[in-house]
Amino acid sequence: MSEMWQRPIQYNFLVIRRKSKMTPRTTPRDREAMHELRSASLRFVALSILIANLIVGENQTSFAFNMIVSSSYLGVSGASVIAAIRLPANRRLNAVFVILDAMLVTVVLYEHILANPINANHGLTTSSLVIAFILLNHTALKLDVRLIVLFSTIVSTAWLTMLAIMASRHQASTPLMLLDNLLNQEFILNASFGFTALALILLVLDYDRTCRHALMIDERRMNLSRFFSPTVVSDLENASAVLDLERRNAAIMFVDVRDFTRYSETATAQELAKVLSEYRRIVAGTVFAYGGTVDKFIGDGVMAVFGQPKSQPDDVSRALACAMKLVGALHEWRMANIEQGLPALATGIGLHYGTVLGGVLESGFHDEFTVMGDPVNVAKRLDIVAKDLQSPLVVSTIVLDQVPGAQKSAHWLRKEKVRLNGRKELIDIAYLDLDFNTKQTR
Repeated sequence: MSEMWQRPIQYNFLVIRRKSKMTPRTTPRDREAMHELRSASLRFVALSILIANLIVGENQTSFAFNMIVSSSYLGVSGASVIAAIRLPANRRLNAVFVILDAMLVTVVLYEHILANPINANHGLTTSSLVIAFILLNHTALKLDVRLIVLFSTIVSTAWLTMLAIMASRHQASTPLMLLDNLLNQEFILNASFGFTALALILLVLDYDRTCRHALMIDERRMNLSRFFSPTVVSDLENASAVLDLERRNAAIMFVDVRDFTRYSETATAQELAKVLSEYRRIVAGTVFAYGGTVDKFIGDGVMAVFGQPKSQPDDVSRALACAMKLVGALHEWRMANIEQGLPALATGIGLHYGTVLGGVLESGFHDEFTVMGDPVNVAKRLDIVAKDLQSPLVVSTIVLDQVPGAQKSAHWLRKEKVRLNGRKELIDIAYLDLDFNTKQTR
């Protein structure tokens, strides 16, 4: 058999296996824990700022306040890290820590806005203000819009309430003066905090949409990979034009199990499912290994196409090599069934090459990506002829003519001018005899 068309296209599967061995497997729980640990690191940035305020505090009251806040937040941060390791993705617990963070920011704001006398400086220090924004970013890293809304609502409401109370403390004889006391620099900072929270919410929503879109693409790829080889799946994803109906050359293969209907009448559901599943696995796996596509499963029948979604110069070579490989693989499957006490189910294959119409055939309710035309009908009829001849493989001589060296690569038996049911034109065929596999193993 010619080495050029005998070798299966295995590199796609080899690459996938190598990648799976090189990449360590991590569970969703592990990934969630690592994500929580990364976001928890921002807590220690806020903690370092609190400690800095403790060191540079100018008075005893400020020192005592920062000492209490820093100690409390150290405990919260430690609990957060432990929870991230042991209870990742716990939404209720995440909400509790977000509320505690918001309360910390509220306490810091209170110390600067309302805790001091009315004639004292109430301006927020830069280090204290940064804590609010750092913890807002920490909350956003959880990628949960509800948590961002919860944190920003608590902080913004508390901040605005304190500013309103401070404005009312000053002597304001008219509502206009009260409004003037309220609309100061700190009010603008509060508005900036709100706009930052809004921007983070929009970013997280956009991230969620991107993740859902990526998940949809992965699911679509998984569905396609059930019927197409990896290279064909890539073509389908990157070139939508291949889905349009157009004429192309393709090799069509039909495979079915002999007397399967009779066997299915007496077999149990579990036994039937096991046999049919293993048979389909062998056929589909071999078709994919040679770069073909599974057009459809019809009970115990499989229709495979080489040249869909686009034709390649070696389509017919790979199709013939695949058919020869299947003859051996299905014979081994039959022998294994006999050893296991299962029925000795024989199989037959029909293969033809010609011009088909391939692409998406729309019906309004259930679209189908398939091929149609005379080569499809001929391949199906050749599969039936294989049963009549008790042959594991029947091909048209057109197939052998397209493959250099194929004429001498096997012990082909020939029949000329064979009439196929439902077809006027006669066709020349070649087939393997029933003992082909036995001769190969001698």
